[in-house]
Amino acid sequence: MTHFPTPPKMPRIVRVPAPDFLKRQSPLVRYGVMAAAAALLIAGLWAAWKWQSLHAGMPKLPSDMAEMWNLNREPAIEFVDQAGNTLAVRGPRYGRAIDVTVLPRHIPQAFLAAEDKRFYEHDGADEAAIARAAISNAAAGETVSGASTITQQLVKNLILDSRQTMSRKAQEITLARQLEKRMTKDEILSLYLNRVYFGSGLYGIDAASRYYFGKPPEQMTIAEAALLAALPKAPSKLNLRENLAGAQERQQYVLREMRAERYITKAEETAAKAAVINIIKPPVYDAELGYIVDVANEHLGALLPRLPGDAVVTLTIDPKLQARVQKQVISRMTKDGATSKATQVGALILGKDGHVAALVGGMDFKTSPFNHVTQAKRQPGSSFKPFVYALALEDGYSPYDVFNDRPISIGKWKPTNYNGEFIGPMTLSEALTRSTNTVAAELGNESNPGRVIDLANRFGITSKMEPYPSLALGSQEVTLWEITGAYGVFPSGGRRMDPYLISKITDTRGNVLFERTDAPGDRVYAQDYAADMNAMLTRVVNAPIGTGAKARIKDWTVAGKTGTSQDWRDAWFIGFTSAYVGGVWVGNDDDSPMYKVTGGGLPADLWSDIMEIAHEGQTPEALFGASTALVLEPAAEDRIAFYRGMSQAFASASGRARTANTNGIVPQAE
Repeated sequence: MTHFPTPPKMPRIVRVPAPDFLKRQSPLVRYGVMAAAAALLIAGLWAAWKWQSLHAGMPKLPSDMAEMWNLNREPAIEFVDQAGNTLAVRGPRYGRAIDVTVLPRHIPQAFLAAEDKRFYEHDGADEAAIARAAISNAAAGETVSGASTITQQLVKNLILDSRQTMSRKAQEITLARQLEKRMTKDEILSLYLNRVYFGSGLYGIDAASRYYFGKPPEQMTIAEAALLAALPKAPSKLNLRENLAGAQERQQYVLREMRAERYITKAEETAAKAAVINIIKPPVYDAELGYIVDVANEHLGALLPRLPGDAVVTLTIDPKLQARVQKQVISRMTKDGATSKATQVGALILGKDGHVAALVGGMDFKTSPFNHVTQAKRQPGSSFKPFVYALALEDGYSPYDVFNDRPISIGKWKPTNYNGEFIGPMTLSEALTRSTNTVAAELGNESNPGRVIDLANRFGITSKMEPYPSLALGSQEVTLWEITGAYGVFPSGGRRMDPYLISKITDTRGNVLFERTDAPGDRVYAQDYAADMNAMLTRVVNAPIGTGAKARIKDWTVAGKTGTSQDWRDAWFIGFTSAYVGGVWVGNDDDSPMYKVTGGGLPADLWSDIMEIAHEGQTPEALFGASTALVLEPAAEDRIAFYRGMSQAFASASGRARTANTNGIVPQAE
């Protein structure tokens, strides 16, 4: 017999009885109620889906709230002097970070009255304000009232965009509420006051207060605070310099609201409404500082590869010294440069630690931003000779060793002196003082040009140079920046001096990102040799036969060297005292010859001019090693007299005494 499995029992269908009130209704009513319930369910599901879709792609708040300060910030750099005074701004101006807790109460209260009266009561979004705005806008048939809280405005400005869409508004409300859970009310208000836009490229209350009123925000009056609080609603339209009347009309509203919220008394409201507010003239930054700012910008990348968007860079220059030096350089160049056919100039003054005290990059930054201190590579002529002599001292030569100034040949090259003459035996010190080319060329060749380059690199010259024999006479191109810094090895007693323009970098909140330490430079040269070099370079300026007499300054010992390139295309004076190292170059951008301008002429005059200014008010100090500058050992004097007498006698016998250059060839570099 076949057995079939017992079929499973079917579940019982349990009918849910309709509520009693529905049982008493007609079928039509019952079906209507159920339809309505179904519709509400569908509407709720749709609303949930819609709310979810409105938040699709919503950005997240940063994990570290400190990052909020840098969100959506257009890069800006403020350059200041050692006292914190603004010298220049690149990009929009943000000002210093301000904590709301240190401000007088009427300042944040003005913004609360204008933008968000219930700021300390809501959770980031204000439903009551939203309802009021909806009613007002519906009645007007257009958008006449907003309902964004300060927190929402902050979210919109830093995280979202300004599109008028439901999606953006929903995300704004959600993110605002999330932000309120992660930051305190004072932190949110502080961030808002530091990032709100006031027009004219001004972000934050500090920038606006200083730009319009010439004072830090802590010093603003009630009237001034209310006027600034009027701007965020329409910052471009209510520009205080273009539409002060419109801004003051909005200011009156802010003051009324401050009174209504009992932030100020009736008397304070009346006084603020009647107060005359002085809008200062916009700050005018010296355009010629563009040379300095450009150099600082170049150096920033090396110091901080990742620069913050709100960098505050402290420069080493002295603004008053800079202005006077710049004025004097342009004045003399305008007068003397025209007659000398010299159209461009570069000037640099360094403190004894290498800081840039003043820098003139050219005649006019607006006309030519090309920097003749840091960018122009030119032949230094005889101003390069000190490096040849410095190596000679390392190789065992003495300033009193005697060389013979005579016609020489180094391969096919036959160097001659600037005046075309040869005067016979002389010490190395005298050869440097007279800027004798033959002795420098012979020294450089004996020492090996490659080793001269090595020493120049050790001292701080970074330009690529080739080891040609003419290197000794400055035939290889360098910048004024590097050769001036390299000269700093001598007065420092043999320590390297790398010029620097930036002493500190912070952000607007005062966080120090870089700060230069006062560490001495590396020793690159023996102290005794540096003393001998200082003595020899002092003779260049102070001895009767020296080429740098025009570089002297009152009460200070000056050491230095002149330089003139072939055909008078470049003229230099590089020198130093115990307080400063300085360099001057003059020439033409098209490399055309000047009218017989030598380093001992216009550049030495300019150097003396600017160094007189730099040394004003300072007590003169002795220059290391210079005390022996004008003292020649008796034995050396005797040797020179003997050899020079013999040389002149032989020359006289052969008809070559002090032969001048009469063959029409332009003299070589001085």
